[in-house]
Amino acid sequence: MMDRVILGDNPFFAVNHLSDERSRAQAIRFKEDKAIIDVLDSAIDCGIRTFMCTTYDRITNICDHMRKRPERYGNFNFFPCMPYAHKYANAVTELGILGAAQRFIPGNIFSVTGKAGIAFLKKDYPALMELLIDAEMKAFAGMNTPVIFLQNVVVDLMLGLQTDELFLHYAEYIRKKYNAEPGFITMNLPRLVDLCERIGLKNPIICSSINKIGFRMSGSIQEYEQYLQSDREFRPMAMQVLAAGALKPDEAIEYVTRFPKIESVLFGASSRAHIQQTKDLIEQGFRTHSTAI
Repeated sequence: MMDRVILGDNPFFAVNHLSDERSRAQAIRFKEDKAIIDVLDSAIDCGIRTFMCTTYDRITNICDHMRKRPERYGNFNFFPCMPYAHKYANAVTELGILGAAQRFIPGNIFSVTGKAGIAFLKKDYPALMELLIDAEMKAFAGMNTPVIFLQNVVVDLMLGLQTDELFLHYAEYIRKKYNAEPGFITMNLPRLVDLCERIGLKNPIICSSINKIGFRMSGSIQEYEQYLQSDREFRPMAMQVLAAGALKPDEAIEYVTRFPKIESVLFGASSRAHIQQTKDLIEQGFRTHSTAI
C-alpha cells in the first residue's frame, strides 16, 4: 500500500501555476542540489517516506547523495515519473529527432545489429519504450522505486490515440524488469479508468488532479466524484488538491480526504513548517472521515 502522504518536486522546478514571481524565486532558491537535499531531509524528519519526482538530470545527484548514506535514506522511496518532457523537447530542438534519439537511447541507434537500431528500423515502439524507460531509470539504480509513473503528457496522448497495447506493455515491463507497480498520471481520470477496465489492466494506480473547484480536471467534478464513490477497482492518488493555491489547505484537504478510495495525496512544499502542517492536515482528514464511516 502506498503512503498516505507523498512529497512532490514542483517547488524544485519553479512550477507555480498562479505566480511567475514565485516561480522565479523558487528557481533561484533551488539552483544548488544542497537546497533540494535539505528539503528532503526536513521531509524525512517530518515522517515523509516517499518522494515523487520527474526524471530530470539533477535527480542523479540527489540519488548519488542518498546511495552514499544508506543509514539515513535506506527506507526512503522514490516514485519516478517519466518522461521528463522538457528534456526531450529541448534535445529535439537542439539536435533534431534522430540526434535526440542518439542522446537518450542506449547504444547506437543506427546500428542494425543493436536492439535500438533494430527497434528503430522496424518501428517497434514497445521496444523503443523499453529502451527509454531503462535510460530514465539509470539514475535510480539501487534506490527504492515501488511505483514508476508514466507522465500525463504521454498518458493523455496515448489515451487520445487509443494505443491500448502500449499501456499494457508499459505495465508488464515495469512489473517484470523493475519489480514495481506501474502508475499513470492523467488529467482525465474517468476516461483512464474506463480504458484500464477495457484492456484488462487490473486495479491501476492513477494519479490525477482532484480538487473541489475542478482545477485541471478534464470532465465534471460530479463525474470524478461518481468514480471516486463507486466500487470500480482503481487506486487513485490526488494531486493539485490546493488548485495551485486557489484553495485554503484545510478546505482543500477536507474535500479530498472525504473519499475513502483515495489512497494518497501528493503535495509540494519547500519549508519544514509547511511540510509538517500539510502532512498533519492530510492524516487528520483521513482519520476523521474513516471514523465517520
